[in-house]
Amino acid sequence: MLVEFSIVPLDKGTHLSSSVAKVLKMVDKSGLDYRLTSMGTIVEGRWQRVMALIEQCHERMMEDSDRVITTIKIDDHRGRTGRLAGKVEAVEKVLGKKLKT
Repeated sequence: MLVEFSIVPLDKGTHLSSSVAKVLKMVDKSGLDYRLTSMGTIVEGRWQRVMALIEQCHERMMEDSDRVITTIKIDDHRGRTGRLAGKVEAVEKVLGKKLKT
């Protein structure tokens, strides 16, 4: 399962890198495969591990904020793994070149 999520503290202004860094430490320590993008984080893993991680990240952000917005997008393809890199590689194969990731 691939899950893209973002957690935005509404009371921290426009510079969020230090808030995001606190959450990304948790993602990095989780052992799940992930990619940080400029608009969110994509994690690959089993439902319960991924959802538990997102819950922990949400709770961590709430420790420093009075209000946060958490957005979650799920792509669950039964029996498939390695899709975090595989989906990008499939598009690159069609194009015949590496893309910026």
